[in-house]
Amino acid sequence: MSKEIKSVEYGLEKIFDGAEDFLPLLGTDYVEFYVGNAKQAAHYYKTAFGFQSFAYKGLETGSKDTVSYVLKQDKIRLVLTSPLNSQSPINDHIVKHGDGVKVIALWVDDARSAYEETTKRGAKSYMEPTVEKDDNGEIVRSGIYTYGETVHMFVERKNYSGQFLPGYREWKSEYNPTSTGFKFIDHMVGNVGWGEMNTWVQWYEDVMGFVNFLSFDDKQITTEYSALMSKVMCNGNGRIKFPINEPAKGVKKSQIEEYLDFYEGPGVQHLAVATDDIIKTVADLKSRGVEFLPPPPQAYYDDIPRRLGGHMKIMKEDIRELQRLSILVDADEEGYLLQIFTKPVQDRPTLFFEIIQRMGAKGFGAGNFKALFESIEREQEQRGTL
Repeated sequence: MSKEIKSVEYGLEKIFDGAEDFLPLLGTDYVEFYVGNAKQAAHYYKTAFGFQSFAYKGLETGSKDTVSYVLKQDKIRLVLTSPLNSQSPINDHIVKHGDGVKVIALWVDDARSAYEETTKRGAKSYMEPTVEKDDNGEIVRSGIYTYGETVHMFVERKNYSGQFLPGYREWKSEYNPTSTGFKFIDHMVGNVGWGEMNTWVQWYEDVMGFVNFLSFDDKQITTEYSALMSKVMCNGNGRIKFPINEPAKGVKKSQIEEYLDFYEGPGVQHLAVATDDIIKTVADLKSRGVEFLPPPPQAYYDDIPRRLGGHMKIMKEDIRELQRLSILVDADEEGYLLQIFTKPVQDRPTLFFEIIQRMGAKGFGAGNFKALFESIEREQEQRGTL
């Protein structure tokens, strides 16, 4: 079993110790990507990942500078935004970073208070509290910068009944592929530069009231060639989890260094999306052309009964099916989890997706780190970036 459970238990105890949560977060509201061609990106995420058309903003709605397509699958909303002219500052973001996450929007009950509490604690302002209105009521949004050029937007919806946000209209499309079983965002991972992880851990603690409830050092996350360090930050009610990765010294270049080189700075490395049936979800995704990291060796699957221990009695999945689909398995004292990682979803080796199914486990698959990173290194070797 993974040794991470002690940290998990300690962290959750610390989170729920009755201390006042000055920044109550109700959940993830949406994640906005800046992309080179939002229309084509929307088609890709619908076709490959099973998202549905939800809302639209563009020339037809009076937006002269940007176009945005909103996709939805269960509780997940993705916003894909592109500039409509060469003067838009979004162009600079895309030229530097390629397609990637710009905004992690957090659902709050009071966007003014969220802005006031975080900025007085040292957050850099991205957008002062702004009221946006239409016939369906009003939204209040405010925003702050986090690592790199990434933004946390606070979204207050209690006085709004519209489709998404003012300025958007319902996006109706005859083409809506069936869902692949995504339920919600389990966590989002950020990569930061050398020596910056603890700075951002402190930032999340001081500015947003998060707790570092799980840590991994370069002795736990290491292979023959590379290493990294990671700390998981969690908000007061446990709904928002942000692991933060930093490269560590190794014989060759780590996946984090590769990301920083091609993203040209810190940013969101991957979104982990939850499913209730990972075997069905992954089989469906593969049939739609989604590419996953290469599988671990046979010995990995032969060792699953030993690593899961007593959880084998309750494990429902056939190990042969997991091996056929290259799904990874790990366990802690609370249960087990299943996970798999896509290859990057754009040509730059930056953003990718994790598919995860939790069967009681609270951890992040520490027992899979070595197999996972060796798989990534095989991909890096092909790219010539290891």
